Amino acid sequence: WSPDLGYLVGRKSLFAPWLGRPDTALITVSLISVWQNVGIPTMLIYASMLSIPEEVLEAAECDGITGWSQFWTIKLPLILPSIGLISILTFVGNFNAFDLVYTVQGALAGPDGSTDILGTLLYRTFFGFQLQIGDKSMGATIATVMFLIILTGVCIYLFAIQRRMRRYQF
Repeated sequence: WSPDLGYLVGRKSLFAPWLGRPDTALITVSLISVWQNVGIPTMLIYASMLSIPEEVLEAAECDGITGWSQFWTIKLPLILPSIGLISILTFVGNFNAFDLVYTVQGALAGPDGSTDILGTLLYRTFFGFQLQIGDKSMGATIATVMFLIILTGVCIYLFAIQRRMRRYQF
């Protein structure tokens, strides 16, 4: 592969320092995270689609519900618990993205702090970085805020969305 070939086919813009520019670094790290974590949700949704009883789908077809209307009225309500579980796992997992950012961009979180998340801020604050001395109480405060954000998100799911989904189960 020759860089001159990029000029010939019009794809020179793809050869850019994606992680080195502040405007594209967070998007690049996000795409890496999506690629890394897309497998398990895909398998969970596929398994929940396979667990829908054939009798339910056949009865819907006898009633004239096919195609997209079958998906929206029959299949989607039956796989909503799996989608909810995937949402919670993804929400909590996004707060554990420290390892990806630290591996790809380091503790300073990339160019001009463009990929800085709460995990890297916690690391730099609690343990210190380079010549900066760590502050244990401020690090504990950041960890507590992270816990409260996760707890709030999970409680919203459990008390609002899960309660509403229980009404539709048969």
